Amino acid sequence: MQILFIRHADPDYEHDSLTKEGVREAKALASYLENVKIDRYYCSTLGRAKKTASYTLEKKKTQAEYCSWLQEFRGRCEKPNRQGIVEYCWDWLPADWTSQSIFYDKDHWFDAPVFKDTNVKSEAVLVTSEFDKLFASLGYVRDGQIYRAEKPNTDTIAIFCHLGIQSVLLSHLIGVSPMVMWHGFAQSPSSITKVVTEEREDGKACFRILEMGAVPHLAVKKMEPVFAARFCECYSIKEQRH
Repeated sequence: MQILFIRHADPDYEHDSLTKEGVREAKALASYLENVKIDRYYCSTLGRAKKTASYTLEKKKTQAEYCSWLQEFRGRCEKPNRQGIVEYCWDWLPADWTSQSIFYDKDHWFDAPVFKDTNVKSEAVLVTSEFDKLFASLGYVRDGQIYRAEKPNTDTIAIFCHLGIQSVLLSHLIGVSPMVMWHGFAQSPSSITKVVTEEREDGKACFRILEMGAVPHLAVKKMEPVFAARFCECYSIKEQRH
């Protein structure tokens, strides 16, 4: 089985929709995916993801299953450099999160002291449980750190969602802490992350990331990805995101 994780296009967060550039990205994505075989579509219930998916669904003359648990990851906390502000639990300053070894622990990252008395752990358990329910319905049942391939297949599914939740789900599949995914990988708006099952032993499946944050649809249209999901290459470059 192959999974295409698709981040929503350039967002207009104020209106939970897309910017004009985001609409152009989503249309380019739809053109690129038009001839890609996709068997099932799943989508976040937030407007920016639904708007991104709408152009592809229209071209494909099909529908998606909308899942509330695919909304942006709702874990919230107060970070060291943002005292007094409770907000999304990723996007930490490197010096703050890398100094805590628990953040690298795939099984206990959400037990870090900063997450005590927050919803981070409960949200992580919720979304990964729902994810595993979805995969079980597709023939792959979680069994420890791998999946039993009860109905192995070569279907392709597309999941339209968000940066934060996408990293949580990817970390669950490959067995790393989402703190590593959130801070070590970039997935630009409208980008495609391709994951595939590997069944090296009969009936035992694991997952491998083949492409991360790819934007071939933008390259075809000679469009540059927006400078998001990353920060300034050099601190002195004021034009880049700080």
